Amino acid sequence: MLKVEEQTPVQLSSALLAKFDDVKSRYPEGKQKSALLPLLHLVQAEYLWVSTSAMDQIAAYLNIEPIEVYEVATFYSMYFLKPQGKYAMEVCRTGPCCLVGAEKILTHLENTLGVKEGEVTADGLFSFRGVECLAACGYGPVLQISPDYTFYENLTTESVDKLIEDLKNK
Repeated sequence: MLKVEEQTPVQLSSALLAKFDDVKSRYPEGKQKSALLPLLHLVQAEYLWVSTSAMDQIAAYLNIEPIEVYEVATFYSMYFLKPQGKYAMEVCRTGPCCLVGAEKILTHLENTLGVKEGEVTADGLFSFRGVECLAACGYGPVLQISPDYTFYENLTTESVDKLIEDLKNK
């Protein structure tokens, strides 16, 4: 069963649909389904997550079955299937990063932000989760922030505190 947290159905804006048109135009006639991943990224960039309502609208736009969109969105961990904070922090939790303190960073985030992994802070600014390899093994612990996928490497609890403070002041 698709586990997507649903809130009020979204109505895709005309500006977002114009971006859809641009992306879809890059693919040959009959192959527009190939635009699915970029369209999911566009929705996530706009809403910070991908709701069932948005997936259904993408399916209708591409003239495919909703299940085809659900299969893709649930397969890739880069798509958020429930609301995230404005700054969704992802900490690599694979072996090399854990050896140099990733678990300590995850615990520090939980304690500092006052929420558990996968939850959103009351102000809506932050959420965090552990993820698989972020391909920066020599620079761990490493964290990326969505939606712009900015990387932060060689983390310490102090550098995480500074990052959180900087993001609060943006």
